[in-house]
Amino acid sequence: MNASQFVLNPTLVGKLVSIRPLCTDDFDNLYECASDPKIWEQHPQKNRYEKPIFQKFFDDAINSKGAFAIIDIQSSEIIGSSRYYNLDVIKEQITIGYTFLSRKYWGGIYNRELKLLMLEHAFSFVESVQFEIGSYNKRSRRAIEKIGASLNDELALDGKDHVIYIIKRSQLKELASLK
Repeated sequence: MNASQFVLNPTLVGKLVSIRPLCTDDFDNLYECASDPKIWEQHPQKNRYEKPIFQKFFDDAINSKGAFAIIDIQSSEIIGSSRYYNLDVIKEQITIGYTFLSRKYWGGIYNRELKLLMLEHAFSFVESVQFEIGSYNKRSRRAIEKIGASLNDELALDGKDHVIYIIKRSQLKELASLK
């Protein structure tokens, strides 16, 4: 395990979803998912469904070099996005965030598989993974708590209240039982 060798943009495949590096050609398909205002109603940036706002989010995702398109294996459609960021080589920690799924895929099993794929990959390189979630985003908070993350901190990011959850590599066996 060596955090300095973390691969930010792997392709990962599960039973329900695959994730691959996000590319500029994905904009239209990803915006089709993201244009639903309900996705963003509990999010700190509630207007991310608006095309100019989403365009900035998308451009930041591409520039991050750690963003993914989430693909439904059965339909081959893009159903959302997530990303790795804030790699801390000293703490051996990375953050997973900016995750969203089309509402059709809400309810746990797709998000759980996505997070488990990302966690298993991350734990090949780091000791812990943190998740930054808008404080009022009850759906995301519940989902991350269901896979064993612990509330660690509260802080303001970009002027908005957020909570920080953490999962440690030592929890990996416990996480595997969630599959």
